[in-house]
Amino acid sequence: MSFFKEELKNVKAFVFDVDGVLSKDTSPLNEKGEPVRTANVKDGFAMRVAIAAGYPVAIITGGFVERVRLRHEHLGVKFYYENAHDKVESLEDFCRKTGVAPENVLFMGDDLVDYHVMLRVGIPVCPHDAVYDIKSVSKYISHKNGGEGCVRDVIEQTLRAQEKWLIDTATIKNAF
Repeated sequence: MSFFKEELKNVKAFVFDVDGVLSKDTSPLNEKGEPVRTANVKDGFAMRVAIAAGYPVAIITGGFVERVRLRHEHLGVKFYYENAHDKVESLEDFCRKTGVAPENVLFMGDDLVDYHVMLRVGIPVCPHDAVYDIKSVSKYISHKNGGEGCVRDVIEQTLRAQEKWLIDTATIKNAF
């Protein structure tokens, strides 16, 4: 794993899927039969730390849930791609807008819809409970499941590798 830790020094941006990464892959259903997503506050705090440290953060999700978009907007995520049927196209747009090369992007996905994006980025990673094919292309598999702190895990490791983790948290607003 020391090679992975060295590669984290090249990360300049973070991109995350929602279902199975930022939220659990099992959810209760609301009265309309739609899944109710979860949100991990430690993942949210880590995203705010990354943004405060100057990293662009994006969400690329195939879903469309207003509450999920609002949560990430509240956290300071400026790049939010919903109903993303072609996640590679969304990644390319994010890279164009931020000037970050794909090889400097850490992307965390968990299922087959993330496979092609993971082949395009420099640091593909996944939660512990990701599907086999995603694990097979990941450079790191978190010890945490989706929605249970896996995002915090990879952000914290990256910022620690770059000596940017312990910042003045008083400057971080809307951390949850």
